[in-house]
Amino acid sequence: MSSTTDALTTLELAQALAERLRIAETDWHRLKSNRPARAKEQAAAALVFLLKDSPDEALARFSQSVGWLDKSISAPPCPSHGDRVKH
Repeated sequence: MSSTTDALTTLELAQALAERLRIAETDWHRLKSNRPARAKEQAAAALVFLLKDSPDEALARFSQSVGWLDKSISAPPCPSHGDRVKH
């Protein structure tokens, strides 16, 4: 490890990873159905919750990550225009 990572706690490293993998609002439409990106985002969040001793929250996010990978879940339509009625 570099001296930069040596100074960080395990939780801080996990939080930095989660922030790096979080899908930004500006990229949401482009990546909302990207299964690898969504799985990574959820797995990193799960790790943060696990390190914060919140196993139920960690399990929920790990389950979401698995769901993206095994294709058992999909992105819901965008609330701002996903349910538009065609005229």
